[in-house]
Amino acid sequence: MVRASRGEVTPGMWRREAGTVVRRAEALPVQAGAGAILAGFRIVRDPTEWSPHSHPLHELVWVRGGTLTSRVGDRVLTVVEGHGLWMPAGVVHAGRATAGAEFSDAFFAPDRTPIAFEEPKAIAMTPLLESLLTHLSRTDLDAEARARAEAVVFDVIQPSERQFALQLPGDPRIDAIAEALLGDPADNRSLEEWARHLGTSDRTITRAFRQATGLSFAQWRQMLRVHRALLLLSEGFDVTTISEVLGYAQPSSFIAAFRRVAGTTPGAFFAAAGGLPGDVRNPVSSDQNS
Repeated sequence: MVRASRGEVTPGMWRREAGTVVRRAEALPVQAGAGAILAGFRIVRDPTEWSPHSHPLHELVWVRGGTLTSRVGDRVLTVVEGHGLWMPAGVVHAGRATAGAEFSDAFFAPDRTPIAFEEPKAIAMTPLLESLLTHLSRTDLDAEARARAEAVVFDVIQPSERQFALQLPGDPRIDAIAEALLGDPADNRSLEEWARHLGTSDRTITRAFRQATGLSFAQWRQMLRVHRALLLLSEGFDVTTISEVLGYAQPSSFIAAFRRVAGTTPGAFFAAAGGLPGDVRNPVSSDQNS
């Protein structure tokens, strides 16, 4: 099933871009005589969202020239170029890839995979790992060649040092705040304004955020904005535009917030991941990010 969205907000995820294609999970391809790993590649020409689903195999998915966001239970995970997302077999998840991303995935048979990532995890997509998985996507490998390559994959696959997971509250006292900010990260209402809007106290909101996410309201909003910034940066938007879209008074404030969460500046972050995509710097229109 495929359908185009009209830009609505989906629970626990970012606002959909107009023209987003929503897909159900497709049946996994089967290769005769396949080994433990089945790899493949495809281009996502439109913003694409996958409805909640699970797989009987472990999945490793990564993108080039874009960003992948996944919703797993009460968490939103974001991975950018240079990183992949490991999804254990049986874990229900939804996903979204930005337009034009080169989307790649590899499936691992649990009974033949001697690595134990028991929860969703960002994986460092090193050139060696990508090359091995590209090699394993061939259909003409004999069993011995495939087994040798798979053994090296199991040796080199490692979690990334950058694990970007946004914990969603899942608390009825503050869920309205989380959904509003997911729909519009630039919403700058203060703690006191939210308390008045919800008919509660700022102390209750503060306590709820700490209990549900381990972060203060301000820290959680900052984390959410950095997740959104990763998507916009990967699409080629400049820092000045992104700071405006996310509600910062000036670019230096956005850069400082990004550094507090990511430990580095946006430019340095993407340079380490292989560089920002392209040189196009288009302004963000209001209907895309309202």
